[in-house]
Order: sequence, then C-alpha cells, then structure tokens
Amino acid sequence: MIPPQAPKLNISNAADYRENYSNSVQVRVNLWDFFLMFGTISQTVPDTVNISNFQGVYLSPQQAKALANLLNQNIAQYEGTFGEIRLEPVGSTGPLQ
Repeated sequence: MIPPQAPKLNISNAADYRENYSNSVQVRVNLWDFFLMFGTISQTVPDTVNISNFQGVYLSPQQAKALANLLNQNIAQYEGTFGEIRLEPVGSTGPLQ
C-alpha cells in the first residue's frame, strides 16, 4: 500500500496583510470560539496604563489549541537557545499586564 502524499502547500499574503507589534493580548472565550484582541500598552504617568487595541482575531477551539501547541514548542526552542523567558522584567515590582 502506498502512503498518501502530503498536499502541496501554497502560502500567500492577502492584499490587506499587515504586521504589527503587540505587548498586550486579551482573550475572551465562548462555546464556539476564542477571541484574541491585540494591542499596545503605554504608560506616561505612574498611576495610569493605556492599552490601545488594534486587531481582534477569532479562532476555533481547535485552532486555538493548535496555536497553543505551536507557541509552547517554539518557546521551548527559544529558551533552549537563549535562556529562560522571565515574565517579570528586571527591576519590576509586579507581573506584566
């Protein structure tokens, strides 16, 4: 028996494709999907943190789990190469938002 061959994969970017930097991700979950809202955090005064959201992405539960697996694999590889990723920056007095 001949094993099935993996299909050829073509990847392209849509006309409205863009890349952004995010240091804030908020997650909402319901029965049908996961919603990830990406934004940037800024703090210009000590008692106020501003979050400016710029993109929301809906994922099926299956794609959310696949993304979690991919992130875990890549984080392990990153830490194996560059060392542990700390969630608290040096000199921080509390956890990241």
